[in-house]
Amino acid sequence: MQGSKYSEKYLIREATAEDISGMLEVFNYYVENSFAAYIETPIGPEFFQSVQSEKEQDEHKYFPYYVIEEMGKIIGIGTLRPYFPFPNFRHTGVVSYFILPGHTRKGLGSGMLDKLCTEASKKKMKSLLANVSSKNEASLNFHLKHGFIECGKFRKVGTKFGKYFDIVWLHKFLEEDQE
Repeated sequence: MQGSKYSEKYLIREATAEDISGMLEVFNYYVENSFAAYIETPIGPEFFQSVQSEKEQDEHKYFPYYVIEEMGKIIGIGTLRPYFPFPNFRHTGVVSYFILPGHTRKGLGSGMLDKLCTEASKKKMKSLLANVSSKNEASLNFHLKHGFIECGKFRKVGTKFGKYFDIVWLHKFLEEDQE
């Protein structure tokens, strides 16, 4: 995030294979401590193996992970993915991001979302979706504050920590023309 409104000590960049251990630390924190990550068991490095392999397979279909780095330490991750892998859905993406506690409420989530919106626009996407646990009020509020609207809810579709939760879908248009 150099040269932007954020402190020079933060950088959002494309992830590399060397970042996988830091990415695991961030994601697994949320697996073990919150409803932000839906799964209940920590993941291993294979989860992020696509960091290098997708780019090597097809540059045009490549959707990288991004990291937020603070003085060489990974403190956040984000990704933009196609909503469906079919060509007729290429204009819609899904965003996801996680930032370690202690680094939230500093504009880093907004910076990551800006980066993902820019990348989505480069890929000619017209809208973005996000899915959020109903037990994750901070993320729901973040998305609403950043122009997303709630467009659907699947009730009691998941369990974690012995509790049911809903999945809330949110939608944001990237362009004014919303045919």
